[in-house]
Amino acid sequence: MKNARVYIAMVAAAFAAVGCQPDVKVDFGTSADKIEMGAVGGVERVKIDAEENWIASTDKPWITISPANGRGSRECSISIDSALLDTPRSGEVLIENLATHQTKRISVNQEGFAHTIELEEPEVKIANFKAYGQRNFSVVVTTNVDFDVEIDSKWLTNKKYEVDLPRGKRPRQVKIDFEWDINTTASERTASVNFVPKEGEVMARQDVLKVVQAASEPIVENTRQGDSVALISIQRAMQTMSSWDTSVAMENWNNVVLWDESMNGYTPDKKGRVKYVEFLLFNTNEPLPYEFRYLTAAEEIYIFGNANTFLKHLELGESITELTQLKRLTVGSYGLDDVDKSLAKLKNLEHLNLCANNFNTVPDVLTKENFPKLRTLILNANQRHAIYDLSNDTRQNIGGFSEEKEFPKDLLLWNLDTLVLSVNYLQGRLPSFDDDPSVPYYTDEDRRNSNDTLPEMLVNKVKKVSPNTKRLSINHNRLVGTLPDWLLYHPSLDIWVPFSLVFPQEGKDREGNSAGFSNEPVNLDYYYKLYPFKNQPTGDTGEE
Repeated sequence: MKNARVYIAMVAAAFAAVGCQPDVKVDFGTSADKIEMGAVGGVERVKIDAEENWIASTDKPWITISPANGRGSRECSISIDSALLDTPRSGEVLIENLATHQTKRISVNQEGFAHTIELEEPEVKIANFKAYGQRNFSVVVTTNVDFDVEIDSKWLTNKKYEVDLPRGKRPRQVKIDFEWDINTTASERTASVNFVPKEGEVMARQDVLKVVQAASEPIVENTRQGDSVALISIQRAMQTMSSWDTSVAMENWNNVVLWDESMNGYTPDKKGRVKYVEFLLFNTNEPLPYEFRYLTAAEEIYIFGNANTFLKHLELGESITELTQLKRLTVGSYGLDDVDKSLAKLKNLEHLNLCANNFNTVPDVLTKENFPKLRTLILNANQRHAIYDLSNDTRQNIGGFSEEKEFPKDLLLWNLDTLVLSVNYLQGRLPSFDDDPSVPYYTDEDRRNSNDTLPEMLVNKVKKVSPNTKRLSINHNRLVGTLPDWLLYHPSLDIWVPFSLVFPQEGKDREGNSAGFSNEPVNLDYYYKLYPFKNQPTGDTGEE
C-alpha cells in the first residue's frame, strides 16, 4: 500500500513539471539548401522544419516534390529525372510558410551525360567454323552519340544498324549484328572493332570490341589423313544430304576412289590418297569450301546438285584453283554467275563441265590460251527460268548466256573434241567465218591427210571450223538465220546427231523472231553423197 502511494505521487510530480515548462518554438527551415545530382537522376530526401502549413513548388518539369504541401515538420522526397543533354542544368525548389510567408530555397544542380560508347562485354570469342547462316553474333552498345563502325579485318563485317536517340543525349542501347567468315588458317586470329563518333565528340568513355576467332582444324598437307579430314570438312561445309561413316576406312567410302599401283599416273607419293571424289545433293550459299585445296592428288572432282540453284548468285572461289594437277572438273547445278580468272591456273584440265549454272555470258576465263589441254567443254542448261518468248519477258539475269550479243564464235575456233551449249538462250546467227581471214579453208593437204575421205568440194570453198570436234550440241537455243557451210558439210556432222542436237531451236528471240534455221535440211542424203565411204543407216533419212 505504501509503495502504491509513492508511485502515484511520482507520476503527479512529473505531470506538474511538464506543465511548468515553456513551449518549444520550431524555426522554419530545411535540412539542405543544395542538391547535387548525377545525369541518371535520383531521389534526394530533405527534411522541412515548420510549425504551420507550408507548400513546396518548382518551375522545372524535371523536378518532382512529394509531398508538395503539409503542416509541421516532415521529410520530403525530391525526385530528379534523368538528364536529356550532355550539358549541366539547374533548377530550384521553393518552400513557403503559408502563415508567415517565409521562404526557403533549395538549389538543384544536375550533371549532363558524358559522351560514352560502352560495351557489356569488350571481347567476343567465336569458333573457326559454323554452318552458313550461323556465322554471326550480336553486340549491345550503350551510347548517347551516333557512330560509325570501323573493322580492321575483312573476315568480319557488320550489318546495317541505327542509333536512335529520341530523348537527346540519354544513353540508349543499340544492337549491332556481325557476320564472320571461316578461319582457314591453323592459327588464331583477332579483329578490332572501333566505334567512331560521327560528330567528333570528345568521349568520356569509348570501348573497343575485340573479336577472337579460333584456329581451324589442322589438316596435314599431302597425306592420306589430310585428304580424309578435308573430305569430311567439305561435306560439312556444303551440307550434303549424305555423309561418310568415319569409322569405315576411306577406301570403302561411296563416290571416293583412291590411288593404287594399278592406275595410270600412279606414283608412290599418291598411294592411298584421293584420286576421284563426288559431292552430290547439297545446300550451300557460298563458294567452294577452302578445304578443296588439300586434295592435291586428285585427278577428277565431280560436284553437282545444289538446292534451289536457279535462285542463287554464287562464285566458284579460288580454293579449287590451287589443284593444278586436276584433269577433269565438274561443278554443275551449283548456282554460279561467273568464274574467277584464277581458274586459269588449272593448265592441266582436259575436261571442264559447268552445266546447269546461271551464266548470263560466257566467263571470260574460258579461252584456249588459258586451257591449252582442254578437250571437253560442257556449258548446257544454264537457264534460270524456262522462257519460250524472250521478246515478251522483262525479267533480268535469266542465265542461258542471254546477254551474249552474238554466238560465242571463239568457242568454235577452240577446236575442242566436245562442245556442248544446248538448252540456253543463245541468239543471233551462227557465224559463217566467210569474212574472217584468220580462219582457213580446207586444203588439198587436208584431203591427202584424210586419205581422200574429205570431199573435194570442201577444198578452198568451205571454212575449216572445229575440224576435230566429235561432238557439237547447240540445240534448243534461240538461234536464227542460215546454217553455214562449215557446219552443213562438216566431216563429223553425221555423228553429231544433228536432227536432235544441232538443228532444233525453240521459242522466240529478243526481237520476236521465231528461232530456227531457214535452210535446215530435210535429211542427210546430200551429206552421204559427199561422203560415200560413210555408212548411212538403212532406212534412216535423218528426219525426226
